[in-house]
Amino acid sequence: MHLARNETSLRPASPVVELRQYTLKPGRRETLIALFDREFVETQEATGMTVIGQFRDLDRHDMFVWLRGFEDMEARKDALTAFYGGPVWAKHRDAANATMIDSDDVLLLRPAWKGAGFNLSRLKRLTATEAENQSRNSRLDGIVEIRIHHLRPGMEAGFAERFQAEAVPQLTANGVRLLGAFISEHAENTFPRLPVRAGENVFICVTGFDDETAHARYSAALAASRETTQADRTRPVETLRLTPTARSLLR
Repeated sequence: MHLARNETSLRPASPVVELRQYTLKPGRRETLIALFDREFVETQEATGMTVIGQFRDLDRHDMFVWLRGFEDMEARKDALTAFYGGPVWAKHRDAANATMIDSDDVLLLRPAWKGAGFNLSRLKRLTATEAENQSRNSRLDGIVEIRIHHLRPGMEAGFAERFQAEAVPQLTANGVRLLGAFISEHAENTFPRLPVRAGENVFICVTGFDDETAHARYSAALAASRETTQADRTRPVETLRLTPTARSLLR
């Protein structure tokens, strides 16, 4: 299958990442995905950001989850100002907003250690036409799992160090693809028009699986093992079980 190539997919993804979870009106997720994948991918990337991944939540059928990245906080301000003040958003915002109940569940993140960010350097994105053809098949195209560890203030760096030393070898041993690991970015929100969850202290692990069988095998191994220090957490781990849209780079 021929895949579209764009310049943003030629570099590792970004030092600043947003994890965005949208609660949608019942039955409107496919409407938003079609609009997003057609109108909001290249047009956002033209401003300097990277659209990393778009996902259906397998357990919450009215949730749309996506990730985008930026070179730094100032670049984030410039890119968001350009996109949300530009003609594409002005043309399609009413249609997009009509699908949503809430779009303010946003975590601002940075890589947990050197090399822990997403590497998109070998990935290519389907064209909009190819994506439409693939969507007609309605097949499950792998699983991406995001595990959000909510930590006590100041514990992110230590938790990340232990995770890298203790949990990453377990992931590798079980054939899991570690796609990225992140901690909270505590810099001031440079684009306050879009809220973020300020004051959060999280460690996030993003893993990839080829199919449901591989994911189930990992889940069983995880349940049988003792996870990295639970004393650092303020509440149970939040798990997002996702499948990528046809135009998602990350999968």
